[in-house]
Formats: sequence, C-alpha cells, structure tokens
Amino acid sequence: MKKVVLLEPLGIPGSELVAMVKDAVGGRAEVVYYDSRKEDIPTLIERSRDADAVVLSNFRYPGEVMAACPHLEYVNVAFTGYDHVDMAYCREKGIKVSNCAGYSTSAVADLVFGMVISLCRRIIECDKAVRSGGTKAGLVGPELEGLTFGVIGTGAIGSRVASIAQAFGCNVIAYSRTKKDLPGVSYMSLDEVMAKSDIISLHVPQNAETTGMISAEKISLMKKSAILINCARGPIVDAEALAQALNSGAIAGAGIDVFAAEPPLDPDDPLLHAKNTVCTPHVAFASTQAMYKRAKIVCDNLKGWLDGEMRNLV
Repeated sequence: MKKVVLLEPLGIPGSELVAMVKDAVGGRAEVVYYDSRKEDIPTLIERSRDADAVVLSNFRYPGEVMAACPHLEYVNVAFTGYDHVDMAYCREKGIKVSNCAGYSTSAVADLVFGMVISLCRRIIECDKAVRSGGTKAGLVGPELEGLTFGVIGTGAIGSRVASIAQAFGCNVIAYSRTKKDLPGVSYMSLDEVMAKSDIISLHVPQNAETTGMISAEKISLMKKSAILINCARGPIVDAEALAQALNSGAIAGAGIDVFAAEPPLDPDDPLLHAKNTVCTPHVAFASTQAMYKRAKIVCDNLKGWLDGEMRNLV
C-alpha cells in the first residue's frame, strides 16, 4: 500500500482534510497527517522518510530531504508557485510534482484591490487621524476611475485583476510573455507599462527570467504619483530599490504581500521601514473559500496520481 504524508495543516480543520484525502485515495494509500508546520531539515526527513507521496504548501523542500526518502515518487504542492521545491532534483530522480493552480485566483485579486484602495484613499492614515482627533486634511487621494492600471503577467490572476480594474473604470494596459485576447486590454512593452501606469500590479511566477525583473531601472520609469502592488513573489522586485524609491518620494506607494523571505521577517527588512506602504504577511492566497478550494485540488491531484492520470503536473 502507498503512503501519503500531509506534512502540515492546509488551512482547514485537520479532521476535514484527512477525511477528504481518505475519500480521494479510496483505501489505496495510508494517510498520515501532521498538525504542525515544521521547516527544519531533520524534521522534514523524519516526516517524509517512508512516504510515496507528500503534500506541502510553500516551505522549502530541498533535494537533501528527498534524497533521504527512498520511496518518494510524488510531491503534491498545495500552492500555485513551486519554486520552493528542488525541481532539478525531482527531474533527475523522476519524482512527479503537481501544483494547485487556480485555487487562489479570486482571493489574490481581492487583496490587490484592498491594497490599491487603501493606498489611493489613504485608509490607514485616515483611521489613525480620526482616532487621534484629526480630519481629512492632507489625506485626500485619487479615485480609481480614469486611472491607468498596468498588469504585469496576464495568467489567471492577472486576467482577473484586469477585469476588476476595468469594472472600476480604469484604462488597463498589460505586459506578459504570453498575450491573451482580453477585451479592452492593450499590451505594451514592460518599459511602457512601467512608465504609463498609475497603478502597477505584478502577477508573474518567480523563475530565472523574472527574479529581479522589477529592478531599480524599471522602478525609475514609474510616475511619481504611481503605486506598485506585489502579491506575486518577493524576489521579482529589487526590495532595496523599491524602498529607496518610496523613501525618496520617487513613487507614491506600494502594497507588499510577499518579501524576499517568508514571514516572520527580519526586523531590518528595508520594506518594513519604507514610507507609504501597506504590508501583509503573504496572506493574499489565504481566504476561507480558497483553503477549501485548495484542499479539493490536492485531493483531485492525489486521486489522479493513484489512477495513473497525473493532474496539474508542473
């Protein structure tokens, strides 16, 4: 019998998750569930050692761990991105890897606009002002209607963000390696999107091409009144350059859900001390509904693996 190990909780009650997984595997695999998240190598090896398949979300899963797991044949990533898994090792050893693309499309798009509206309408500052006896003086910001909204990366999430931006009355422009037929969206070069946009939202995966993509040079193209939203991956943006642009007033603000490392962050992270920012702890994907959507995809992926019909293979 195969052994499936759930290496961490996945945002829904453990009893529900285990029941869903057992139903999906249909008695063809033993299911082991860990109700705590541990990221150190020795613990990951201990938990994974006898597994044929493991399920994990977004912590680092290196070749060093997999090398200690002689039966491992499948890594089921309960996340959209999978750059935290040692894909080179998996390819070398023939270990299959799947992800859960699509579960967080609505959740991420929601947070993008929470950040956009918070920054444009100065919600955090307004809250502080009213609690301290202040007024709206100096806190009047722009409405979204009529602004140019730049989307970088028009996959499922970027496309949804573009659609919502249009609903707010924004003029939407985009840059993407793969262009889609998105009504009302004009594709341009990356430099043009950086220079023309009032709001820029990032929706590209992290890989060799996109790491450092939003460099000091690209940030320097932005309007002084523009804001940048990153709910994609932290290393896509040069954090030092972004912090410098914010602190010098070269750009107006930033919404940041992802950083160079996973929270809890180093207290000296430059973006934690930058002006005009809204920071969240990598929570964009984690709505209540998204966690159940994700669990369902995890189960479908496991069933496909056992059936010999891999799903969401990356």
